[in-house]
Amino acid sequence: MKEKISPEEITIRTTLQPGDIGYITYLHGHLYQKEYDYGITFETYVAAGLNEFYNQYDEVKDRAWIAEHNGKIVGFLLLMHRGDAAQLRYFILEPAYRGLGLGKKLMGLFMAHFRNTGYRSAYLWTTHELSAAAHLYTNHGFRLTEEKESNAFGKLVKEQKYERESST
Repeated sequence: MKEKISPEEITIRTTLQPGDIGYITYLHGHLYQKEYDYGITFETYVAAGLNEFYNQYDEVKDRAWIAEHNGKIVGFLLLMHRGDAAQLRYFILEPAYRGLGLGKKLMGLFMAHFRNTGYRSAYLWTTHELSAAAHLYTNHGFRLTEEKESNAFGKLVKEQKYERESST
């Protein structure tokens, strides 16, 4: 029998540690292949983006939230500065940790940093297959502004851009 996970047992840190970038890359590659049949090109896209985040990291503007349970990463989200806009990237939760309110908590932390840092707007890219995530984004004031077909993840998907202004 599976043991119930208590949200109070999950900690969230904001400092990247050795192994985090590799593990988050792995987690995206592994879960998105298993759940959505994304190819290795998606994993390399994540690796390149995480490398970019690390190399341009600004401790005031940028932030990563790493959710851990019993010493294991179970969720991740980052805010990456893009001029006066904040980009939401690499939001992921291990399947066993979905439905506990962890995604909502991480999204709340993102929104607080977005507001406190004074960004004019925020945006993210996702795909049409991630409807639960899209629902979370729209609940936080994001709206769908662009769609385009893409083969960038090893299969045909509809990439979607969601945006919001800081005043909404």
